[in-house]
Amino acid sequence: MDKQGNLYTFLYASIMVIVVAAVLAFVSESLKPVQNKNVEIAKKIDLLRSVGISSDASTAEELFEKHIGDNTKVINMSGSEVEGNAFTIDMAKELRKEPKDRNYPLYICKLDNGDEKIIIPLRGVGLWGPIWGYISLNADKKTVYGATFDHKGETPGLGAEISKEFFQTPFKGKTIFDDAGVFTSIAVLKGGVSDGNPHAVDAISGGTITSNGVTDMLKECLQGYEKYLKN
Repeated sequence: MDKQGNLYTFLYASIMVIVVAAVLAFVSESLKPVQNKNVEIAKKIDLLRSVGISSDASTAEELFEKHIGDNTKVINMSGSEVEGNAFTIDMAKELRKEPKDRNYPLYICKLDNGDEKIIIPLRGVGLWGPIWGYISLNADKKTVYGATFDHKGETPGLGAEISKEFFQTPFKGKTIFDDAGVFTSIAVLKGGVSDGNPHAVDAISGGTITSNGVTDMLKECLQGYEKYLKN
C-alpha cells in the first residue's frame, strides 16, 4: 500500500481514533469507582457542614457515620415516608418529575450535645448552571440551624459568592414558616433586608440572577417537605 496515498492516511487515522477511544473508555471505566467515591465523600462533607461540623476527605466518613449514619428518610409531598435510599436520590432528577411523583431525601443529624437537626437537600439553577446546597433545621422544624450552598460555574466574585461563609451565615435563625404556620420559605432580596425580617437575607451585590436562583431553589425544594415538617 502506498504510504503516501489518501487511503493509507485514512486507514491510519481511523485506527488511531479507535485505539485512543478504546484506551480512554477503559481508563474512564477504571476510574469510575474512585470518582464515585470522591462524589460520595464530597456530599458527606457538605451535609456535615450544614450543621456546623467541619470535616475533610480523611474524616468525613467517620463523622457522617457518627452523627447521621442510617438515620435518614425518604418522603413524598404528602409527608408520608416511602421506601428508598436517601443518600442515592438525585434531586436534579426528582425535580424534573411532577411534584406528586417526587421522592424527597431527608437526613437526621445528632450533635455531640444530643440535639437533633433535620437536613434537607436543595437543588436549583443559577446564571450559568446548577446550584445546590443543604439547609438544616432545629427541632421546631422551622428555624434554620445552618446552610451551605455551592455551584458549578457561577461568576467568580459575583454569583460564586453563594459558596462563601458571609452569604451562608445570615440564614441561621431565619424561619421557613410564619407565626401562623404558613410556609414562607426564605427569600434572597436585593437592596438590603430590614432588621428583624425572619424570612429573608441580603442578596449578593452584582449576582442578582444567582440570588434569585437561590430564592427559587429554597422555595421549590422546601415546599416538598412542608407537610412532613408540619406533621
